[in-house]
Amino acid sequence: MATNSTAKACPASMKATSNGAWQGDNPLDFALPLFIMQICIVLFVTRALAVPLNHLKQPRVIAEIVGGVLLGPSALGRIGSYKERIFPTKSFTLLETVADLGLLFFLFLVGLELDLSSLRKTGKQALSIAAAGIAVPFIAGVGVSVILHRTIAEGAKFTPFLVFMGVALSITAFPVLARILAERRLLTTDVGQIAMSAAAVNDVVAWVLLALAVALSASGKSPLIALYVLLSGIGFVIFVFIAVKPLMVKIAGQTIENEPVSEMYVAVTLAAVLVSGFATDAIGIHAIFGAFVFGLVIPKHGPFAAVLTEKIEDLVTILFLPLYFAVSGLKTNIGAIRSAQAGGLLVLVIAVTCGGKVLGTFAVAYLNKMGWRKSITLGFLMNTKGLVELIVLNIGKDRNVLNEETFAIMVIMALFTTFITTPMVMWLYKPARNYVPYTRRTLQLPTQKGSAESDLRLLACIHGTPNVHAIINLVEAVRGLRRQPLHMYILHLLELSERPSSIMRVQKLRREGRPFWGNEQLSMVNNIVVTFEAFGQLSKVTVRPMAAISRFHDMHEDICISAEDKRITVIVLPFYKNINPINGMWEGHSSGLRHVTQKVLRHAPCSVAILVDRGIGIKSSSSSNVDQNIAVLFFGGSDDREALAFGYRMAEHPGVRLWVFRFVSAELPEMHALSITAAPQRLISEGSGIDRSHRFSLSSKRSANVGWFEFMADNVDWAVESKVDEEILQAAKGNATTIPNDSNLPQIIYEERTISDPLEAALAVGKMAELSLIIVGRGRKPSRLFSVLSGQQLEYPELGPVGGVLTAAPFSEVRCSLLVVQQYDSFLHESPEPARVSDISSPKAAVFPSSGGSPNTTNTTPQSEASPV
Repeated sequence: MATNSTAKACPASMKATSNGAWQGDNPLDFALPLFIMQICIVLFVTRALAVPLNHLKQPRVIAEIVGGVLLGPSALGRIGSYKERIFPTKSFTLLETVADLGLLFFLFLVGLELDLSSLRKTGKQALSIAAAGIAVPFIAGVGVSVILHRTIAEGAKFTPFLVFMGVALSITAFPVLARILAERRLLTTDVGQIAMSAAAVNDVVAWVLLALAVALSASGKSPLIALYVLLSGIGFVIFVFIAVKPLMVKIAGQTIENEPVSEMYVAVTLAAVLVSGFATDAIGIHAIFGAFVFGLVIPKHGPFAAVLTEKIEDLVTILFLPLYFAVSGLKTNIGAIRSAQAGGLLVLVIAVTCGGKVLGTFAVAYLNKMGWRKSITLGFLMNTKGLVELIVLNIGKDRNVLNEETFAIMVIMALFTTFITTPMVMWLYKPARNYVPYTRRTLQLPTQKGSAESDLRLLACIHGTPNVHAIINLVEAVRGLRRQPLHMYILHLLELSERPSSIMRVQKLRREGRPFWGNEQLSMVNNIVVTFEAFGQLSKVTVRPMAAISRFHDMHEDICISAEDKRITVIVLPFYKNINPINGMWEGHSSGLRHVTQKVLRHAPCSVAILVDRGIGIKSSSSSNVDQNIAVLFFGGSDDREALAFGYRMAEHPGVRLWVFRFVSAELPEMHALSITAAPQRLISEGSGIDRSHRFSLSSKRSANVGWFEFMADNVDWAVESKVDEEILQAAKGNATTIPNDSNLPQIIYEERTISDPLEAALAVGKMAELSLIIVGRGRKPSRLFSVLSGQQLEYPELGPVGGVLTAAPFSEVRCSLLVVQQYDSFLHESPEPARVSDISSPKAAVFPSSGGSPNTTNTTPQSEASPV
């Protein structure tokens, strides 16, 4: 009888692969093809759910947990054919094994993220908040677990059940919290700093408590078994820190800077992760504890930890972790919560969880004089759950500590508490900004003399090391020999992704307060920082490096917020592609950087310049050996006037010779008249000679590589435009006619050409061998010359017609770099009723002044999302 019952309970094992459908085999009856199908379904469901939830500002872990629940008996699992064919019981062993293997390596990555040395630097304020955030909900969880044990969990062991419930209610998901703080731009605020420190302490304590809970749940005959398990676990931790850590420090020290990590070191490390998991599983705790502890002892400084993360993270986070959520969802049956009693217990658990965490954190934070709004915001941040919560619940269910109904209640609680975190933080915490007068948003001022006497504030954005020398050489030429200071802010842009390496960057940025250049090695990072700081000291330029970590979708907000905060005159953006000087081919970045540039052009609170580096950044130049021939192509319009003002600034450098090419047309054919379009709303700009009730605009409909470029204008007063053009050109004409060889005057050569094709004229200038840089206006407001281009396609619409054709020209013909300038116009950037208002608090940029000083971060509300530039 025993044999028969066992045979019924244990389904027959599945063969690995089939002989193919042509030979009559159903692939879903075999382990490997069925497993592949399961992976594809899990990835599709979780990624599809992530799209709408992303718009609700929810972390991806919510989509993965919900996706797992939908795949289980709560939803799709109710379909009999689906359950039997796609997720049959006989496939669970393989599915759970692979999911647990992925979880093992994920916990290793969590250990890599967590820097124990930073915990020693945690202040008393963060420690007290962390203690309250653990103790109060743990005690409350123990209290509510008594009620649950007497009602729906009578069969569970009492002591392990109390501990599991206390741990589940007191956990703060450190990786999820870090990502929420980064996305909400709270990392550099005092609330963000305290939340990160307290969550790190909470994370360590939670793992210790979970190890205790697992030890107590041991199903041995003697009560001493739990003590043996606990003591063995402590012995394992001591062994790893005393014997294994020095070995890993030595291996990490053998890693050569700027060189690939030895394959042997990677193999040894991955094998050690598996051995550690085996050791803790043999002890009786859980395999994930061994991987987590081993991750803690690997040195966080240097390239070794970063390289390990890069090699593991994609496979683990993209493929294996969703499988773990799917397995958890297959264990979750929301239908188990059927009675009114179970519904009431669900409300009780959620209330106790939120109340204990939020109120406990609030009380201690308020006693630390943080203010009620900051204190309650901190409470909701510390209430964040996530994967760690799900791990606790799954271990409890596997150990028969949590039954089906209790497990479902706790999963819903974890979803609810994480879901409300971001909305509550957005509603509660909106740090006040110290608004400062901001009047200098363009280089061109009403009088050129006024422009000459004003200081210049530049915000140069960096995507990576190829942009560094180009930015420095450009700024060196702009600096000239002025008595007025030049303020230069360097903003390094880093993509915030779901990868663990993004959280490591967040940690490094928060810990060191210095820019962290992507995946580059430590020595290179230091060299870049030192390069900018040395440039600032030698050139007497105030240089302040910053860094911003955000998604490409809203990275433009960081740039615009920083520009508003620092009262920037010009934002300098590098082109999203780099040219290879050897073969003359463009090497592209991701399309996300291109969209960032396009959004900055639409929302920038000041003028914007896009630097297309075709050689100006090949070598560095100091003030003593600057020797550049620069040309400004002037067709007319506000953008061209701003480009000419930029050229005037550079012409004051004794090593710069400026050519000003003014292009005119003898006549404008009637068939090329501009199309007229009514403005969508009336915006008035006072103090202008032009009727602002009608609007200039540029429409760009982009495909993958090609965009449409169309001018639209209404009632343009060309006489006023021509008058303004002539006024700014007078400086070039005057300097060109003065006595030559006068070192006190800018070296400007003025030339006027009558043309019929503006693009051919621009290419002719671009082919001049002696030029190192061409400055052009983006041409957003139309010149009479460009009416002939209405409706034409452009490969680079963000550069305008002239910038686009010069960039697309072969490197063998046009070798000079390009600076495309767009002038700020409040009429084009302001809207009486923004279409979207979102909470934008302190920017993610962590400011590190080269001359010392404390970080200065503020917040603003972004411009409304309008049609793409």
